[in-house]
Amino acid sequence: MYVALIVALIPLFSVLFEVFKRGVGVINLDFFTKPTPAVGEVGGGVANAIQGTLITIGLASLIAVPIGIVTGIFLSEYGDSKLSSIVRSFNELLNGMPSIVIGLFAYMLIATKVGFSVTAASFALALIMIPIVSRATEEALKLVPATIREAAIALGMPKWKTTMFVALRIARRAVATGVLLAVARIAGESAPVLVTMGYWKWWFAGLDRPVANLALNIFLFAKSPFENWIALAWGSALILIAMILGINVVVRLLTRERSP
Repeated sequence: MYVALIVALIPLFSVLFEVFKRGVGVINLDFFTKPTPAVGEVGGGVANAIQGTLITIGLASLIAVPIGIVTGIFLSEYGDSKLSSIVRSFNELLNGMPSIVIGLFAYMLIATKVGFSVTAASFALALIMIPIVSRATEEALKLVPATIREAAIALGMPKWKTTMFVALRIARRAVATGVLLAVARIAGESAPVLVTMGYWKWWFAGLDRPVANLALNIFLFAKSPFENWIALAWGSALILIAMILGINVVVRLLTRERSP
């Protein structure tokens, strides 16, 4: 078991070490305060890409998290109905759908009508998030002991209140973990963002306009012939990993059991 653990951790720490070694030298004040430099320009930063990534993830989460949690509650509490089997099948199908196909769907549905925009990109990322959040919520609620539900109902609580204020409260840590997994999944997605929003090097200008994105910076800058852009790609990768780690730590602190 220890050997298997070490074998599993070697790739993880290798990636982390390589990203840190190549990206830490780029991190400075300009990196966080200046926008993406032009072709051949020295210096610059990824402040606009950090802003755009946070806006895109936040908007996608606003769409996907409520829908995913409600779907998970329905599948957990009404799993025997015919509709639940249909919903579960669609969830599994959506979860296995290639991200580029989801990006093309969002492009045809939104981008062809309102143009390339952060709204179209967020919608595509939300579709990726929904089945992950839904499955995590469903499994978390199934782990809540039936005796706790029965005790709440015996005290006169209706079923919906038992689910919302008892079962969901107990399962909140597992649900938060599922949301984090979904955020981690979409934070590194570049294909649907490229299809629905395209590359943008300026600051946020509205929900009907594109925004810069860290994942696209990594995808485009890493294969460029300019050393400055390649360095910014490694720095963007380091910041993206740090953002996901920071979200993980904050949610763990907020959901930890409080001492009496």
